[in-house]
Amino acid sequence: MDTLKQAYADYEWAIKLNRTCLRILGIWPKDNETKWEKLTTNVRIIVMLNIGIWFCLIPSVHSLLKIWGDLMSMIDNLQYTLPFTIAMIKFFIMWQRKRDILPLLKMIKHDWLKPKIVQERNVMIKRARLACMLTIFGYFIMFVSFFLGTTLPVFGFSMRYLTNKTDPGRLMPLQTYYFYDRDKSPFYEITYILQTIGIFMVAAAYTGTDCFFSLLVFHVCGQLENLKTRVIGLDKFNNFESVLSHSIQDHMRLIRSINVIDNIFTLMLLAALFYFGILFAFYGFLFGTMITQRGDVSVLRLTFIMIVFINTFAHTCLYCTVGEIMVAQVIKIFFIRYRMSIDFEHAIFWRIIDLFVKCEGVYEAACECKWYTMEPKKARNLLIIMIFANKPLYLTAGKLFPMTMATLCNLLKTSGGYISFLLAYRE
Repeated sequence: MDTLKQAYADYEWAIKLNRTCLRILGIWPKDNETKWEKLTTNVRIIVMLNIGIWFCLIPSVHSLLKIWGDLMSMIDNLQYTLPFTIAMIKFFIMWQRKRDILPLLKMIKHDWLKPKIVQERNVMIKRARLACMLTIFGYFIMFVSFFLGTTLPVFGFSMRYLTNKTDPGRLMPLQTYYFYDRDKSPFYEITYILQTIGIFMVAAAYTGTDCFFSLLVFHVCGQLENLKTRVIGLDKFNNFESVLSHSIQDHMRLIRSINVIDNIFTLMLLAALFYFGILFAFYGFLFGTMITQRGDVSVLRLTFIMIVFINTFAHTCLYCTVGEIMVAQVIKIFFIRYRMSIDFEHAIFWRIIDLFVKCEGVYEAACECKWYTMEPKKARNLLIIMIFANKPLYLTAGKLFPMTMATLCNLLKTSGGYISFLLAYRE
């Protein structure tokens, strides 16, 4: 009983932060949800989406069209409009895919509550702690950005690039253009409050979705690591067939989970890559302009831009890092050792493996389990788990680009090439 309580406490600790944020937004999946709860949740989501679209996104796009051609004003506008658009996409997808996410949450709960050895629990705690640290960092940056962006304009300070064309009257958190005179009371106060609500909703959706994504991927990585440890120790079990069968089922379950995660987040990742590529080039141009025009630089605005840039870069880095960690769990290994000293049956065994699959981390685990000391029949049974691992496990952006650090480096390289073009256009 104490063990079960401890396991449940570990589970609550692992998901608490993500659950709190997504429940506020109404996109945390709930099992056995009543019709009334579902209705109230959907109404809350629709209201928040309408506030974000009609009072933040559409007025920002309208303002962008009016200042088209002024590069500095356009960059100031896009640093808000692009994240708003991406956050809306994330929010909508998470809302529509709640039913697909629910089995993943059940899997996480089952993995935490099922009996496990101390080493497996330590691996899960290590992965969950890393996800929690990233979540805390993301929320901290989110609240700092939200506070600076929505509080300081009340006192007459702004972090944006201000011109008479973009801000002819009283300051607002966003660069927007409305069809009504928003400078008059109470329109100004109402618009300011609705913009603040929209910014909070967008910031929470943007950060909460990414943190939830890291929670899912790190959990699966921890389970893959535990699976690899069990496969390595297969030769130590007396009930070899039973343990191998359980390992195969567990591996198939994890492969299905990765495919579900990829299907849910692939469009978000593709949009995020394009968004970061555009914004990285614009921020590079902005920093270059600020350095050459030091007299026009506001310390407050520079601080805010740095915070937003760090936040944007950290989120994109998070996508590629967790994808890289996923690939590292199934890294390709060429099985050269032991081949010179194995008998004919084992040689046939490895030859079939080479024909079937590309070698991955699971094969390395099978190799390290001392299969060469087993009976030939047992050694051949290892082929089953390797056949199920014949496809590399990685996350993709729009089913086009693998989410790895190499993809991030190529994106930075491509976006960096446009910075000099923008600087030359400015001159």
